[in-house]
Formats: sequence, structure tokens, C-alpha cells
Amino acid sequence: MGAVLSGNMSILRNRKMAGLALAVGLLCSLQVGCHGENSTTASGLAGSISTNLSWTMDQRSVIERTMRPYDGPSHVSVDASTLRGKVMCGYQGWFTAEGDGADAGWTHWRGHNGFAPGSCEIELWPDVSELSPDERYATSFVHSDGKAAEVFSAFNEKTVLRHFKWMQDYGIDGVFVQRFMVSVSHPDGLRNVNVVLDHCRKGANLYGRTYAVMYDLSGMEGGQMQSVMNDWKLLVDRMQITKDPAYLHHNGKPVVAVWGFGFNDHRSYTCKEGLALVKLLKDDPHYGGCTVLLGVPTYWRTLDHDAVSDESLHELILQADIVSPWTVGRYDNPEQARKYARQTMQPDIAWCRARGKEYLPVVFPGFSWHNMQPSSPFDQIPRLKGKFLWTQYVQAKEAGATMVYQAMFDEVNEGTAIFKCTEDPPVGASKFLTYEGLPSDFYLKLVGNATRMIRGEMPLTEQIPQETFHASAKF
Repeated sequence: MGAVLSGNMSILRNRKMAGLALAVGLLCSLQVGCHGENSTTASGLAGSISTNLSWTMDQRSVIERTMRPYDGPSHVSVDASTLRGKVMCGYQGWFTAEGDGADAGWTHWRGHNGFAPGSCEIELWPDVSELSPDERYATSFVHSDGKAAEVFSAFNEKTVLRHFKWMQDYGIDGVFVQRFMVSVSHPDGLRNVNVVLDHCRKGANLYGRTYAVMYDLSGMEGGQMQSVMNDWKLLVDRMQITKDPAYLHHNGKPVVAVWGFGFNDHRSYTCKEGLALVKLLKDDPHYGGCTVLLGVPTYWRTLDHDAVSDESLHELILQADIVSPWTVGRYDNPEQARKYARQTMQPDIAWCRARGKEYLPVVFPGFSWHNMQPSSPFDQIPRLKGKFLWTQYVQAKEAGATMVYQAMFDEVNEGTAIFKCTEDPPVGASKFLTYEGLPSDFYLKLVGNATRMIRGEMPLTEQIPQETFHASAKF
């Protein structure tokens, strides 16, 4: 998700995102099944989507076989009618593995020389101890006892459903499912993001969570905003996503997030181009009527530092509904987090309130990407056993935030994951972070407690609740 800066630090969220070039024929292919064309076909294809590779992998086939309405059971628990009082995690869902059926290899695990000791792009090693044998994929990494280290794949439905069960267990409301526009431009990428979205949809319904789509525009070329519109039309018509009982709504409207406008890292698309997208999402008689959330630079209000010096960013924000500044890497210790809240977050919230907009702050547990960028320090922004993250929640609450975006549920690449990670990572040529001797579910418990604090269900306190440190304390 673009460049973010902290002092001289440059952090790229979706580092590998190349340019997006969609031909006219592809755009036509994406339109198959849109409103007025194959409306009966969508309902006729209801059921589990196809994840096997026995059919021709072209764009049209992918659309027909992986974009279907949900027809499974739905158990209502989290109130999906509002974003207020919620903590929503970002869910990358971009991990694949050899043998998982995706035929994509070790996506987002591998480094420049494959996925092997000395070549990887992750900082934390996932705890797979609860996963069944068909969810674990052996690697060439080894633990200190000589056993092969294993990872997971988001292409595996059982694992994604397990993640949503963890959210239920620990009182986490749901996720923004990342949808990368550079992926939807080719059949295998579209298939993978559709499969993961379907898994998340099923998980949210089965375990009483909520979810929403977040488009990540990183790497997209200028003049391609229509491709985002076309994709949204497919989600509405073929997957009927806004009719799903677990899909997040706010102020009576389905929420759709778009991340990546206004960064000063030389993006090809512009804020002016975004106006047409926001207009469709809000005003179109069939595809509109949405609550639009924009992921923007930290310094969007003052139009400096990481933001473009261009008033069109404000023009775009004023057409949307919710502002969410990306703050990963903007501060690196609790005191800096407090300073950011005083000097930037509080004026941001005041600006939004004065203009009838809402504000979704981003919090993160720490940061490191040494295995991906060896010149950067290992454990660049320490977690401090949860103190760094908890301080951000306290500051957000004190500043008046009523909702929070947690970066990220599963992002082991940049060390921001909050899901279960092991204290026994592989040994050898690659070095990995741990949770500093804390239980693997510590951050799930912390975020569950923080959610209760944001909602006012527990007192605002500077101290992390003691039960967070104890094993098996679920909510």
C-alpha cells in the first residue's frame, strides 16, 4: 500500500506491486455477468466456488467459476450494521504454498532466491500447532530440534475459517479483506483473490464476524480507475456481496474501502481520477449507495510529508465518508505515539467532524522487514510486549476515535501480524522475531481487550489488563 515514512525510514506496503495495464478486451471480459447481462446466471451458480485447476484459466472462466453468491448458513453475532465501536483488522490473505492447489508456489513467503534459509520475506513465523495436517506445508527451514518448519496457505479454506474462529474466540469484530487491483488484472491473480474473499465471507458468516472489501490501488497505472469500477460491479452482481448478512454496513449502507490515494510516492493515478470512482460507489442507482472509506497518507490534512501537496486530495475526501490515515512507521515508541495523537490525530478528528466526515485511525503492534530489506534494522520498531500497541489504542480513545483499524491480522512480512505466531521459529541463515516470550495468542487477546475499551465496555486504562498475559484467556 504505497510508501510510508518515519524520519528517514521508507516502508512500502505492497512492495512487489507492478504496473497494471488492462486491455479493452480484458475490461469487456470483466463485465461478464454485470447488471443487466447475466443476472440469472449468478443465482444459478450459487454454492461453493471452484478452486481446482481442471478448467481453462482465462479471465471469463475465472469470473464464472469463482464469483458466486453465498448460500451457506449465517450466524449473527457481531452487529454488521455499523462500524462504530468496532476494531477491524486488515487481512492480507496473500499467502500460498507449494501443494495447496493454487499453483502459485510460496507467494509472499519466498525471498529473492526462493523460500529457503537465507531467502524469505517474513519476520515472524506463524504458529501452526493448531492446524490439521492438511493445512500445514513443510518447508526447507528447520526448528532447533531438526524438525521441518511448516507454514499455512490462505488458499486453504480450512485455515481461513480457523482465522475467523480465532476472531470469534478473542472478541475481534472482523476484517477488511485486501483486494489488490494488480491481481485482478490477470486470471490466476483474480482467481486467488476471489477464492480468499470467498473464504473470508464464509468465515464471517459461520463465526458471526463481519467483513468488507478494501481495494488496494498500489501499482495501478493512471487511466485505469474504470477497472476498479468494473470489479466492484462484478462483486455486486455475481457475488451479491452487499446482500450478504455478514457484510459490513455503516449508516445503512454497505462499506467499501479504497486505499492508496494522495501518497507522494509518484503514483501514476491521481486523486482527480478517484472522483469518478467515489461518485459511482456513492451515487450509481445500482452499484452505489455505499459508505466510502478512503485510506490516505498520515499527513493528508496538511498536505505535506507523505502526502501530495494537492488540494484535489481534500476534494476527494470531501466526497467520501470516512478518512483512514496510514500511520505504520510514523512513530516508533509510546511517547511518539502520544505526540502523534496530540499534534495530528486530534486536529484530524476535529477537521473531519467540522465537515461531517468520520475518522478511522490505524494502529500497529511494531514493525520489522529485515529479511526482505537486509539493510534495515532487525526489530526496527519493537513491540515492547504489547505496550506500544496498547498505548496507541489508549491515545485513539482519548482523542475521540469511535472505531479503529488494526494493522494487520496476518502480515508476517513486515512484522505487524497479531494472529498466533510461534516462540520457536526456525534456526539458521534467516533470523525471525518472536512475541518476546508471550503466549502465541497474546496479541489476539490484547486486541480483544482493546475492542472492549473502544466500545466503553471496560475502563480506559494505560495498563494492559493482566488477563491478557495469561494463556487461554478468551472472551
